[in-house]
Amino acid sequence: MKQMPKPSANSGANYADQVTSIEALEVIYGPAVPRSLTKEIDHISDHYRQFIEVAPFVVVATVGPEGMDCSPRGDPAGFMWVTDPKTVIMPDRRGNNRLDSLRNLVRDPRISLLFLIPGVNETMRINGTAKIVADTALCDSFTIQGKAPATVIVTTVERIYYQCPKALVRSKLWSPEALVPRSSLPSTGEMQQALLGEDFDGAGYDKDYPTHMQRTIY
Repeated sequence: MKQMPKPSANSGANYADQVTSIEALEVIYGPAVPRSLTKEIDHISDHYRQFIEVAPFVVVATVGPEGMDCSPRGDPAGFMWVTDPKTVIMPDRRGNNRLDSLRNLVRDPRISLLFLIPGVNETMRINGTAKIVADTALCDSFTIQGKAPATVIVTTVERIYYQCPKALVRSKLWSPEALVPRSSLPSTGEMQQALLGEDFDGAGYDKDYPTHMQRTIY
């Protein structure tokens, strides 16, 4: 795998020519491409809705007093419900109960969503505000394998637009030759053991995890 060149070890954080103003940015990059502005609208159009409804994966970005958070969410395609041109609803599936995204949303409703569709290089972006809803009937509507989510996240769209395919083309994200063998990286058990010490059985964790995931995925 070809590696990008890295900065020298002593470069530190004191970079020359640091950009610190909008005016400086505009001098470096020039004006925005007109189409990049006209594609942004304040509601979910019919075309944009099609992207959302077939996306099985979304990255959720939130912000709170402790800082920002970015969290992956996935389910079978169609798990994001567009209920009207300004509203999209997603289930909050079972996780590890850190609740980083939800803790942020309780205190700051701003949210960004980035939708990815396997094999499609364009992505769809939503910026808006969200609320956490624990309505039993609504949560039950998202039941899979007999398990309903504890809450759903209801997002009100303020801005929505598609992202051009350059980033995914450059990264070859969907190309088979770009796949990285999982065995070439540290396992989750190995990483946990490095953090917790020899008392943690990393090999046992890795062995048991597939069964644990099947039992707890929903």
